[in-house]
Amino acid sequence: MIESSVNHEKLSDGLLAWYDVHARDLPWRVPPAQSRDGVRPDPYLIWMSEVMLQQTTVAAVKDYFARFTARWPRVEDLAAAEDGDVMGEWAGLGYYARARNLLKCARVVTAEHAGRFPSDHAALLKLPGIGPYTASALSAIAFDRHETVLDGNVERVMARLYDIHTPLPAAKPELMARAAALTPPERCGDYAQAVMDLGATICTPKSPACGICPWRGPCAARARGTAAQLPKKTPKKPKPLRLGVVYIGRRSDGAYLMERRPDTGLLGGMLGWPGAVWGDEFIEAPPIKADWRALSEEARHTFTHFHLRLAVRVADLPMAQAPDEMQFIAPHAFRASDLPTVMRKAFDLALGARKE
Repeated sequence: MIESSVNHEKLSDGLLAWYDVHARDLPWRVPPAQSRDGVRPDPYLIWMSEVMLQQTTVAAVKDYFARFTARWPRVEDLAAAEDGDVMGEWAGLGYYARARNLLKCARVVTAEHAGRFPSDHAALLKLPGIGPYTASALSAIAFDRHETVLDGNVERVMARLYDIHTPLPAAKPELMARAAALTPPERCGDYAQAVMDLGATICTPKSPACGICPWRGPCAARARGTAAQLPKKTPKKPKPLRLGVVYIGRRSDGAYLMERRPDTGLLGGMLGWPGAVWGDEFIEAPPIKADWRALSEEARHTFTHFHLRLAVRVADLPMAQAPDEMQFIAPHAFRASDLPTVMRKAFDLALGARKE
């Protein structure tokens, strides 16, 4: 069998040699030349990047990472930040529970660990928002601990290298075992980043560059012509559709009527436009008495588990107090960029209608 020819140490050494030349230049990363000299990255930066990169691309994360680390350069700075400021900076990156956990974790690290992230995998798992993958990545990359990382890129690489046809997620235990067997006892952090780089730049989902892959020789899927089929995935169920109505109202002084969503649940802790609970029908629930006008276009957005269509209502509001659980945001304090993507889509429609 092709698999019998696999030499784990030779594969790992070959990948590290490739990484030494082709490592991606990322703002949170220590280059391999410095890493070989014993320079370790800042655990705070590695943690920040790993949380942001969950289900998000490097390209999308870079600007957010730069803004966060410029504004809050240390974990103690982030721990002391206002919740609303952090949620506002996170707006548009999605999966907002990550931002809430980011704050919780920063505060625990500051209060209970004197501002230092623990290096041990088990201790890291006790921190808010850190699961098995993030704990492994942080322990390996920041502290050079012997831990195995298994993200989507690594899953794809392992599935192809060993020609594994069991569909995900059922294949995860086997893919983890394969990845663990290849993880070397030394340069663990560099190896973790190398195998992720391999998946991100060479062993890509479509049109993998097998001709320049450092593992092209022992790759079973390449030899058998099955690489394009892997990894296989269990078909997903169709996403349901939810409907909702949002109300974008502005007073004559330019202040917008807004509400902050509950800390738990979708878009938790984010500022947004008032409206009823999203469900199977459009439910009208104007937050204040006014001449609400329906826009002809809807704000449409897709979340992880469902599609959403939002009907948009706009109105000029009287100089009144905000209803309970809501607030008027003055023009100087309002930033459309602080809105979650779906709320910004609705705002853009209202802004366009106002200009007509």
